[in-house]
Amino acid sequence: MEMILHFFRTYPEMAIFLTIGIGFWIGQLKYKSFTLGTVTSVLLVGVLVGQMDIAIPGPIKSVFFLLFLFVIGYSVGPQFFQSLRSDGIHQVIFACVLCVLCLVVTVVIAKILGYNPGEAIGLFAGAQTISAVIGVGTDTINTLGASAADKQAWINIMPVCYAVTYIFGTIGSAYILGTLGPKLLGGVDKVRKETKELEEQLQKSSIGEDPAFVDANRPVVFRAYKVDTNWFDTPRSVSEIEEKMQSMGRRVFVDRVRIDGKIVEETPDLKIKKGDEIVLSGRRETVIQDESWVGEEINDPELLTFPVESIMVLLTKKTACGMTVEELRRQKFMHGILIKSIKRSGVEIPVLPGLKLQAGDLLQIMGMTREVSTAAPLLGYIDRPTNKTDLIFVGLGILIGGIVGALTLRLGGIPISLSTSGGALIAGLFFGWLRTKHPTFGRIPEPAVWILNNLGLNMFIAVIGITAGPTFLEGIKEAGFMLFVAGVLATSIPLLLGIWVGNKIFKFHPAINLGCNAGSRTTTAALGAIQESLDSTIPALGYTVTYAIGNTLLILWGVVIVLLMS
Repeated sequence: MEMILHFFRTYPEMAIFLTIGIGFWIGQLKYKSFTLGTVTSVLLVGVLVGQMDIAIPGPIKSVFFLLFLFVIGYSVGPQFFQSLRSDGIHQVIFACVLCVLCLVVTVVIAKILGYNPGEAIGLFAGAQTISAVIGVGTDTINTLGASAADKQAWINIMPVCYAVTYIFGTIGSAYILGTLGPKLLGGVDKVRKETKELEEQLQKSSIGEDPAFVDANRPVVFRAYKVDTNWFDTPRSVSEIEEKMQSMGRRVFVDRVRIDGKIVEETPDLKIKKGDEIVLSGRRETVIQDESWVGEEINDPELLTFPVESIMVLLTKKTACGMTVEELRRQKFMHGILIKSIKRSGVEIPVLPGLKLQAGDLLQIMGMTREVSTAAPLLGYIDRPTNKTDLIFVGLGILIGGIVGALTLRLGGIPISLSTSGGALIAGLFFGWLRTKHPTFGRIPEPAVWILNNLGLNMFIAVIGITAGPTFLEGIKEAGFMLFVAGVLATSIPLLLGIWVGNKIFKFHPAINLGCNAGSRTTTAALGAIQESLDSTIPALGYTVTYAIGNTLLILWGVVIVLLMS
C-alpha cells in the first residue's frame, strides 16, 4: 500500500489518468434508464483517489478548463449570434427568462439557508447540471478580498454540493420535462396529437414525395431500367422524363444513360428512345412504382457503377440562409441533390420541408460528384473530413479571451471581471461565429471538438475531485440533508415556472415549449426523455437556439452568484 501511495504522490499525473479512465468506465454503466453520467462519475472517482492525499501542482486544471470553455463557445457561437437577429428571437428571450429564474431561485434558496459563495456555486452547478460553473466560480472566488483560508474552504465545498445535487438535477429535469411537462400542458395524448399535427404541417410540400426528405433509415436507391414502353415511341428528353414523374407526385432523377451500347453523360436535353438503358435514383418504393411505366428492371453492374458523393457543407451563403428546405430544394443548382441530415449547434434536427435554414447549419448532402461539386459552393463551405485542428486559432483565441476576461472593473470597491474562464467562453462564441463568415480558417473537426469538450471538462473535474478528496466526507456532514432538498427545489421551481411561462406568455407549441426548457437548461438527457415521450424529434426545433443562449448565460452566472453571495 505504501508503494502505491508513494507512486501516485510522486507522479500525480498518473492519479488524474486513473480517475479519467475509471470515471469514464463507470459513467457508461446503466441500470435501466439511469446512469450517473461521465462528469459525476469522474468527480466521485476523483474524490476516492483523493483520499490518498495527492497534491496536484501547476496550472493543469485551468489549462484544460479553458480549452473546454473555448470549444463550448466555438460550438454554439454561430447559433448564438444568428438567434439574436432571426425569427427565433422569442426563443432567445425565453431562454434568458429561464436562465434568470434559475439564478434567482438558487440565490434565494442559498440566502435563506445561509450558504457561502462556494455552497451556492455547488448548488447551482448541480441543480442546473452546468458543471462548468464550478471553474468560473473558482476563478471569481480567487479574485475576492476574503482570507486565503475562507477562499480555500469555499472552493473545497463546491464539489461536495455539486455531487449531492447533480443526480436529481439530471433525473429530475428529465422527469419534469419528459413526464410531468406533457401532463401539465393538457396530457400526453393531447400533446402527442398536437406534435403530430405540427410535424405534418412542416412536412407539407408542393413537390410531393421527395427523397431529400426521407430519414436515413429510408435509403435512396439507384436502379437500372431498359426503356421499352409505348410512351417512348417518340424519343423523350431527360428533363421530360423527370417532369412527367414529378407530375405524378414523385421526385425521381435520371442519373445515368446508355445509348446504343455506349454510356453517355446525362444532360437535360439528352433524348432517350426505346432500347436505351437508364438509371433512376429516388425513394425505393417510388422507383419500384415507376418500373412498369419506364420498362423492365435490369441487373447491369457496369451501368450502376458510378461515383456518388456524400459531404458535409457549412451553410454560409446569404442566398441559401433563411430559405426553407423546400425552397432550397427548388433551386436549379439542387437538381439531383439529396439532403440527408441537418445539424444545428451539434444537434441533429429533422429534415422537414418547412424547416427554415440558418447560417452555421451543417448539411449532409448526397448526389453524383458533378452535381455535388456544383451545389456545394453555392450553399457554403465544404466541410471535408480532416484530422487537422487549427491550433493557431485555438491558442490565440484563448489568449485574447483570457486577456479580456482578466480586465477588472471596480464598482463600489468590489472587483468585477469575467475572469479568464469567462473570457475564454466569450472568445469561443466570437471565433465560432467568425468562422461562419470566413470558413477557410479556424477549423476544429467534430472529433476534436468532442475530445476538447469531454477531456477538457473531465480533466478539470478530476483535479477538483482529487484535491477535494481529503475534506469531501467532512463537507458532506457539514452540508447535511437540507442540501439535497435545496437541490430539488432549485431544479424543479425554474422548470415548472418555465413550462407555464412558455405556455401562457410565449404561446409556444407544447413540443417546442418543452424543447425550449431543455435547451435553456442545457440538459440533453431531458431532450431525449421529451422526444421519447412524444415519439417525435420536433422538440429539437426548440432546443438548439435556447441551448446556445443557456450554455452561455448559465456558465457566466458563476461570476454573478459569487458576487451576490460574498
